[in-house]
Amino acid sequence: MLTTMTNVDVLQEALEFGEIITSSEVFDKYIQSKEELEKSEEAQHLIKHFQTLKEKYDEVQRFGKYHPDFRTVTKEVREWKRKLDTHDAIVEFKQAEEELYQLLVEISQLIANAVSPQIKVPTGNPFFDQDGCGGGCGSGGSCGCS
Repeated sequence: MLTTMTNVDVLQEALEFGEIITSSEVFDKYIQSKEELEKSEEAQHLIKHFQTLKEKYDEVQRFGKYHPDFRTVTKEVREWKRKLDTHDAIVEFKQAEEELYQLLVEISQLIANAVSPQIKVPTGNPFFDQDGCGGGCGSGGSCGCS
């Protein structure tokens, strides 16, 4: 019974912690930029057109350079990708999304380290995810396994 109550307490605190995150400036910026992106007709047009091009690109990639439209489709995808990457609403959303992601990674690392320094938290960065293990125990790395 004690374990069950402890689990409930931990879950309750996790929910409260989630509420703290959703009331943060970083989260507010994320929501605001997401709404702006969804309101932007130009950005939505770019996204929809790019998705259509991406489907063509995936089909062309099955045959590679031997597909008759390979160069045309590849060039068009790169041009539209550049348009997406430079559109103000999309840029702001991606920045806000990355800031929120980094906050969540930092929080996850703090929680994991509070439990045990050996707990690994995926950061999305392969250099940090390895945490100096150099390939793990089986490869002769310095992970400290016994």
